[in-house]
Amino acid sequence: MASAALAPTQAPKDEYAGDEINALVLDPGSYTTRAGFAGEDTPKSVVPTHYGVLASGEHVYGENAIHLPRGDMELVNAYGADGLVEDWDTAAKLWEYSITSRLTGARQTPPSRNGLNDTKDGNGDVNMDESMEQLQEEQDRALAEYPLLMSEPGWNPQKAREKTIEIAMEEWGVPAFFLAKNGQLAAYANGKATALVVDVGHHNTSVTALWEGMVLRKSLMKSPLAGSFLNAQIRQMFSTLQPPAPLIPHYMVKSKAPVDAGAPSNAIYTRFATPPKESFRKLEEDRVLTSFKESVVQCWQGPGRLENNMDSVKYAPPRPFEMPDGWNQVFGVERYKVAEGFFDARSAYPLPPDSDLEAPKGEDTIPSLIHRSLNACDVDTRAHLLANVILTGAGSLIEKLPERLQADLQSLYPNPRVRVIASSNSVERKYGAWIGGSVLGSLGTFHQMWVSREEYKEYGPGIVEKRCK
Repeated sequence: MASAALAPTQAPKDEYAGDEINALVLDPGSYTTRAGFAGEDTPKSVVPTHYGVLASGEHVYGENAIHLPRGDMELVNAYGADGLVEDWDTAAKLWEYSITSRLTGARQTPPSRNGLNDTKDGNGDVNMDESMEQLQEEQDRALAEYPLLMSEPGWNPQKAREKTIEIAMEEWGVPAFFLAKNGQLAAYANGKATALVVDVGHHNTSVTALWEGMVLRKSLMKSPLAGSFLNAQIRQMFSTLQPPAPLIPHYMVKSKAPVDAGAPSNAIYTRFATPPKESFRKLEEDRVLTSFKESVVQCWQGPGRLENNMDSVKYAPPRPFEMPDGWNQVFGVERYKVAEGFFDARSAYPLPPDSDLEAPKGEDTIPSLIHRSLNACDVDTRAHLLANVILTGAGSLIEKLPERLQADLQSLYPNPRVRVIASSNSVERKYGAWIGGSVLGSLGTFHQMWVSREEYKEYGPGIVEKRCK
């Protein structure tokens, strides 16, 4: 493959202009992978990034497969704790599944290869091996008619970017490709070309500064205080209750009867001949924790730290929560404290020794990330960035999180105008990067940005560094 150098200022020779075909938008993440067609409001395909490995070695993907309790399945994730791909072969299959299972399907077999027109031998039989090879080749190229726009984390290294375009061009045969950073796309989803994007994901929270559509790379900061950290905080809170709250996932409960708040559960549990693996139970427990986050957890909205406002919090109305086995309790101060670690590392529940996560540090809190990001930007840009702070990501859906961030930033920066932009529509905030990709991929003026197959063949995978800034 040729790898001629392409000057950054050189205009693409063969601009891709597929007006008649909708582009695909793929937004892979470490918890879910989102896919859909450009121009649509929400992704039609949302697939868990975890996948199952059966005892036979077979891999299974999708919501229905991985949430089915079975003793011979281990759940694995192709991503590492830093939000980057570790297992490229599986990641490519998972991405393809997220598109073909809900959006395109395998390409239909053309009439010339339907078996009726195949050459027959002397006995009137068709050579099935050759026919199956041809059919498999067609199905492998099920994405060959759709240009593809993909998102990536801002800290994605060059080798990973080149591997991504290799998969798209060589394995899937897409006619055109573009790779955009999550922060860029989230800003476009909010109609902003200049913004400070705070993206709270599952494994990482990142802050990215954009100036007139360009990512200021030196501004990029990330922290492990994200959705998985909040899950760990809720687990710790449950374990400190007296008596500790039983975290029993749905698949283990056969039936239950109502009980009073704080009373032991009255449930009949399902017995398995071969119990599901520990990895399966942990993922199912995380689903219960997600439900708790969505319905109970709330940030102290400020001003000031939670520890300095405990009297106010004690008079706030508590909220009830019921576990799958019927155990229930009302939560008061606890529902505020689990989220306080995002803003004050000292207030976080101490993590157990066997935790995969590190103890939170002061520089990892969201206000500190923003402060460090702004310090890496030119002084002249900071006031404009502070007036356009965009909060996005599924982890940002905690109640009152935007208000708390606004209060903390206002106390950090009393003179400039601080404005935190957080969509009131949970779907728009949850899928911010995908929606931005949908907007970008549907613009007629974006066609000149596509990397075409011809350009890829001429310049090789290194073109992604030149063209996808």
